[in-house]
Amino acid sequence: MTLGGVRVGTERVTVSRSAGGWLISATGQLAAPFNLQTNKFEVRYATDWHPQSLTIDARLNNFPLTLATTFGLTTATSDLVQGGRKSSATHTVSPRTIVLPSNFFAAYEAMAARLGTATVGARLPVFVVPSAEIGAVVDRITPRFITTPDGDVDVREFDVTLGTPSGPLAVQVWTDAHNRLARVFVPAAGVAAVREDLATVMAREEKVRNPGDDEVLIPGNGFNMAGTITKPAVSRTKPPVVVLIPGAGPEDRDYSAFGVAIFGRLAGALADAGYFVVRYDKRGVGQSGGRVESARLSDYADDVKRVVQWVRRRDDVDRDRIAAIGYDEGAAVALAAADLEGRIRAVALLAATSQTGYQATLAEQERQLARSTVSEVDKEERRAIQRRMLEAARTGSGWEAVPDEIRKQADTAWFRSWIEFDPARALSRIDEPILIVHGELDRQIPPAEATRLEGVALEKKNRPVVKVIVPGVNHLLVPATTGEIDEYAKLDTRALSAQVVEALIGWLRTAFDRR
Repeated sequence: MTLGGVRVGTERVTVSRSAGGWLISATGQLAAPFNLQTNKFEVRYATDWHPQSLTIDARLNNFPLTLATTFGLTTATSDLVQGGRKSSATHTVSPRTIVLPSNFFAAYEAMAARLGTATVGARLPVFVVPSAEIGAVVDRITPRFITTPDGDVDVREFDVTLGTPSGPLAVQVWTDAHNRLARVFVPAAGVAAVREDLATVMAREEKVRNPGDDEVLIPGNGFNMAGTITKPAVSRTKPPVVVLIPGAGPEDRDYSAFGVAIFGRLAGALADAGYFVVRYDKRGVGQSGGRVESARLSDYADDVKRVVQWVRRRDDVDRDRIAAIGYDEGAAVALAAADLEGRIRAVALLAATSQTGYQATLAEQERQLARSTVSEVDKEERRAIQRRMLEAARTGSGWEAVPDEIRKQADTAWFRSWIEFDPARALSRIDEPILIVHGELDRQIPPAEATRLEGVALEKKNRPVVKVIVPGVNHLLVPATTGEIDEYAKLDTRALSAQVVEALIGWLRTAFDRR
C-alpha cells in the first residue's frame, strides 16, 4: 500500500472458493493518514458473485471499528460501531452489487473478478458500505505486460469511473490472467495497492515489446544497469549501434510519458531500419542498480560511456559506428558523453534546449507563469523564490530563504550540475555530426531553441549540422493539435511521428557514411 509513492502499510489477502461461493478475507495495517489496523475483514459472495455478508473488525485512529452487513436479493442491512457510537441502516442494492468499503482494498478482488468479462462501456453496481450504492463504468481496457524475477505477468488495466456523491472518481484496476487483483490506483488521492510480486524493484512494466527485444545487464561503475537491446530483423552485415539516453527524473528504458513509450517506440522503428538499439533504466530506476542522491550530470554521462564500452565488446555489431540520441535533458547527457567517450560517432538532440540549465529553468517558469491566472504580485513572488533557489543551488548558500518543499526538489547533485551545464561549451568540445529535431508544437521547450542550438553547433567549422522542425508535433514527438501539456492525456495517437523517425534514419545513414 502506497501514498504518493511512499509505502504506508500492507494487506494480506486470501481469496478462496467453495461449493457455497467465494470468500475474500484480509488483515492489515495502514499508517498515517489512514491509521487503520484491520484485524478481520471478510466478505462472502455466492457463486454468481451476489454478496451475502461483510464482517469488519478493525481499529481506526486507535478506536474500535466494527461493521456487519447482511445482504438479501435487493437489500443490505448494516450495523456499524465506530468510536463508541452505534448505528444501523438498510439500503436498496442491485443484484450482484460489488461490496466496496472505503480503504479496505481487499474488497477490490471482487471487482477484479467481475471485470474479467467486462467490456468498454460496461456498468457495474458498487455498494460503498455502509453509505450508498453507486455506479461504476468501464472507460478503457489496456493490456500491459510486467516482467519480474519469477516470470512474466500479463495484466489488463481497467480504467473505471465511480459515480460518487461528490463527483466522478477515476480508479485504475489491474487484473491478471486469472482475474485476480494485481493493482488498484486512485490518481486523485495518490493511493495505490500493488500485489507484492509486482511491487519489487525488479518488477518492470514492459510498455512496448518489439520483435528483436532482448533484456541485458550492462556493467556500470560498481553496479549493473538493466536494459533492452533491439536487434534488426534482417542484417546482412554487422549493424550500426544507437544508444538512447533519457533525461532528468526516474526514467526507465521505455521513457514513457502520458502513454507514449518514446524510447520503446523509437527502438522498434530504428531496428526496423537496420540499427542495433540499446536503451536502459537509469541508475537507481527500474531494474538498474546504483544510487541517485549524489549523481551529477557527469555521472550519467559516465553511465553512457559504460554502455558504449559494453556494446563495443559484442561481436554482432559494427563497433566503429555508434550514435547517441538524447531526449530533453538527455541531450545534455549525450553531449557530455560524446566528450567523455570518443567512440561515439554522431549525436542527435531531440527536443533540447540551447540555454544553460540555469537559463532554461528560468525560461520554463516564465512559460508556466504566462499561462497562469494568478496575480502579477504572486507571479513576481514566484520569480523571486525561483531566483533565490537557483542562486542557493549554484552557490550552496542561502537555502534558508527558500521554502522547504522547493529545496527538497532543488538541493540535489543532479540539479546543481544541470544549472551549470552549457550546451555551447559542450558542443565546442566535440567534432561529431549533430542532428537537432524539434516539434513545431513543442510548448515545453519552444522550437526557437532548436534554431539557436543550430547556430551554436555551426560555430564549429567543418562539422555537419542538421536541424529538422517537424510540423504538427509536440514535445512528446507525437502528432498534436495545440501542443499544450493539458492536451497530452487527450491525444488521438500514442505513436511517434513518422517524420521524426524518418529524420533520424536519414541522418544516421549520412552521419555513418561520413566515417
